[in-house]
Amino acid sequence: MIRILLSVLFLFIQLNYFAMESTAQDSSLINSLNSTFNNFEQKLKEHQVVGGALLFLRDGEIAANHYYGYAELSERRVVDENTIFHWASITKTLTAIGIMQLRDRGLLSLDASLTDYLPELREIHNPYGDMDEITVRMALNHSTGLRNSTWPWGGNEDWHPFEPKRWEQLVAMFPYTQIEFEPGSRHSYSNPAIIFLGQIIEQLSNDPWEVYVDKHILRPLGMNKSYFNHTPAHLLPYRSNSYVLKEGKPEPRGLDFHTGITTSNGGLNAPLTDMVKYLNFLLGRSQTGVEILKRSSLEELWNEELPITEEGGVRSSAALSFFLEEFDGMRVIGHTGTQWSYYSWFYIHPETGSAAISITNTDGDKNMHQFRREVTREVFRDFFTQFK
Repeated sequence: MIRILLSVLFLFIQLNYFAMESTAQDSSLINSLNSTFNNFEQKLKEHQVVGGALLFLRDGEIAANHYYGYAELSERRVVDENTIFHWASITKTLTAIGIMQLRDRGLLSLDASLTDYLPELREIHNPYGDMDEITVRMALNHSTGLRNSTWPWGGNEDWHPFEPKRWEQLVAMFPYTQIEFEPGSRHSYSNPAIIFLGQIIEQLSNDPWEVYVDKHILRPLGMNKSYFNHTPAHLLPYRSNSYVLKEGKPEPRGLDFHTGITTSNGGLNAPLTDMVKYLNFLLGRSQTGVEILKRSSLEELWNEELPITEEGGVRSSAALSFFLEEFDGMRVIGHTGTQWSYYSWFYIHPETGSAAISITNTDGDKNMHQFRREVTREVFRDFFTQFK
């Protein structure tokens, strides 16, 4: 009897200790989030950002969020969870998932040559060897040696399209394109490489890239307000405009633009409500009951492939179309996006079910890349490390 009473007493003390520890951790987290939100808003004001959002997930649930400013300044329509933003290069992660889906179905190999699926790539000049040596994996980890920009010819006139709209336009310039460093030797971000992966998805699935992703990723995840390029009429009331500062005043750039042939690396538009569903899928906490991709295949996308930089206590490396950030003994996985005055990012820590995501809709006189870097580093330090 005494042993039982002692055991019960020990259990009570232990549970009380864990409750106190949990309360202390929650209090620390709340203080950190409040500080982060205050700093975020202060930076938004300093950079004259029209609208933005910052959201945190914990255990797959929304832990906190902060919506700032306007989605449409002329209407005084404020940013909220239903505001549809343009997520730019975060789209690339959808292309990577599509590639892995096709790999798992036995339709391609990551170590196969890109030219096995796109023989027209042999027209590109490769001073380092044969184009047949450049693989699907190299396209995913950005080590093909291809340039960063999609279309370095023109684009500086108002009447120019934002990007080429047809594959054959890109193909026509392959004889004027060259590989800039030895493929596979290092990381160098390349938009054309992801376009090539989008084309492979189209060839192997017999669907346009947008249709394939909608059928195999967005709809199964319940991302029903997500789409590519121009906004459907019924979603226009939710669409954010983008802005550029001219002489200190924000000027709208227009609700929509067509990403053309680059849709597979930068065409996604979605509200935060849908992006939370995507983050929960990545965290392994989706409630749909539909297997979009085997967990082992998804995690394969997060294996380190190539180092990038190490500074300020953060080590950055490239995985397969995702990027890894390591700090204080932790590793988070994510991607950023920059296009048409939108600056976006997300990072996840699957082991704890935690994630952070943010976006802004304004370009201007100050460095928004530095703004994003400062915010993400603060989130690394003050949010993710709470779960060590």
